[in-house]
Amino acid sequence: MDEKDKYSNITLEEVKKNSIVNVFVKSANEYLGSLGYTEHGVRHVRLVASIAENVLLYLDYPKRIQELAGIAGYIHDIGNVVNRQDHGQSAALLAMRLLKDIGMTPEEIALIISAIGNHEQSGDPVNPIAAALILADKSDVHKTRVRNRNISKYDIHDRVNFAVERSFLKVIKEKKVISLQLIIDTQISKVMEYFEIFMSRMLVCRRAATFLNCTFELIINERKLL
Repeated sequence: MDEKDKYSNITLEEVKKNSIVNVFVKSANEYLGSLGYTEHGVRHVRLVASIAENVLLYLDYPKRIQELAGIAGYIHDIGNVVNRQDHGQSAALLAMRLLKDIGMTPEEIALIISAIGNHEQSGDPVNPIAAALILADKSDVHKTRVRNRNISKYDIHDRVNFAVERSFLKVIKEKKVISLQLIIDTQISKVMEYFEIFMSRMLVCRRAATFLNCTFELIINERKLL
């Protein structure tokens, strides 16, 4: 097979306009809301798609690989329409059918579904797209994700997310560093609470950064903690 035949012309914008994808994103977010989870809707998937693309952009990966990371980011959570448990695997299977139906090549589908199937803490950065997706997904912690408006009823996840006033994933190419930089209101949640619920996420981020030949660091309130 010619190298160019491995790639399709399917764009991220086409995926964003796909009616089935949009229904799945919307419905999955509604189902998670009914279970008390933070926001996983259009805001989240658009942001994850953008960050995943940018990680590979700043590390000089080919433009098509960047776009595939964006596509993976946009559809990585559609498995929540099936069940929260093992939603990465469900999303990968749904994505396989959706992407095949819109004309994506098997080679590209394989890259995307392996990334989606590995985006949770139990997964592994098996390719650059998977690594970028892990970093993008796990870096989205912010007060805007909290749906519960009653602060007195916040659980630790609500409290930690609500305390985060700024979250930014920075790629420092010349130093080979990927830095998650957070500003946290410690009157709402202590830094230790962040570690209590997100340590497994930070560890998978470290593995993802290592796959991309980078070092991962966590900076909270301008102090380096990892």
